[in-house]
Amino acid sequence: MRMVGWMNFKEELDQKTVKLEAMLQGYLPAEEGYRAKVASAMNYSVMAGGKRLRPLMMAESAALFTDTGEVWEEVADAEKALPLFMAALEMIHNYSLVHDDLPAMDNDEYRRGRKTTHVVYGEGMAVLAGDGLLNYAFETAVRAFAGAETTEEFRRIAYALKILAGKAGLDGMIGGQCADLEAEELGGNVTGDMLIYIHEHKTAALIQAAMTIGAVLAGASGEEIAALERCAYNIGIAFQIQDDILDVTSSLEVLGKQVGSDEKNHKLTYVAMHGLEESRGQVEKLSEEAIAILSSFPHRNQFLEELVEQLISREK
Repeated sequence: MRMVGWMNFKEELDQKTVKLEAMLQGYLPAEEGYRAKVASAMNYSVMAGGKRLRPLMMAESAALFTDTGEVWEEVADAEKALPLFMAALEMIHNYSLVHDDLPAMDNDEYRRGRKTTHVVYGEGMAVLAGDGLLNYAFETAVRAFAGAETTEEFRRIAYALKILAGKAGLDGMIGGQCADLEAEELGGNVTGDMLIYIHEHKTAALIQAAMTIGAVLAGASGEEIAALERCAYNIGIAFQIQDDILDVTSSLEVLGKQVGSDEKNHKLTYVAMHGLEESRGQVEKLSEEAIAILSSFPHRNQFLEELVEQLISREK
């Protein structure tokens, strides 16, 4: 097992984030011709910064099932399946943020410390940018078939595509967003089950996609993939509860986006339903369960374990 101290973890995280930024830049569409403006809006959205949580977790989940525990040489090869799927998932994540920020949704003016896409490019172009990123994600992911050399590699890529589409679709993130919008109309009548459904589908689904796709591409067994899906569920729910906590306790300067937007939009959050103390306790419980699953695999990845702990307990 590789041991990672805090300073070593921070340095390694910074190095990998730089690599991810360069990788993503290489997959973005050219800003040319009559569609230059929508390409510009797409690129603005993707390259607005962020933790790059999902592609990072995909790579590190794949590393759990490799003999060496390392995948970053593969990530550097633009035509390999792993980086193609990493980029595709980040595009899907960012398309959802562009649409979430629209006036018809959360009506946010700031994202990651910058003006949101619709503020800079206009609402119509922001809608197109989100649509473009969703479609371009699959254009990117299907390129993985061209590099497959064996039947098993084709099978893994097809399975990964199925996961990607499902977790982003009607029974995944879209379903969660639908329930989130309906919950605003229900106000105080939202049940705990509906709230967890929203968090599970709107937030946890893409984290599940990240971790399970990484495992699939690395050749994990069905049992191992199922275990990672449970782990990612815990991470996603805890991540969203922590996001709700920060919306109450943080500031624009620290968080990089407007705080108090949940209350402004009359959203019933986990914090509003259960209070700060219970919410923080639930984050801790879910985090511990997720780490226990990660530590159960034969090849432990302590960087991934530390990443999960830091993301769930983050302050921004």
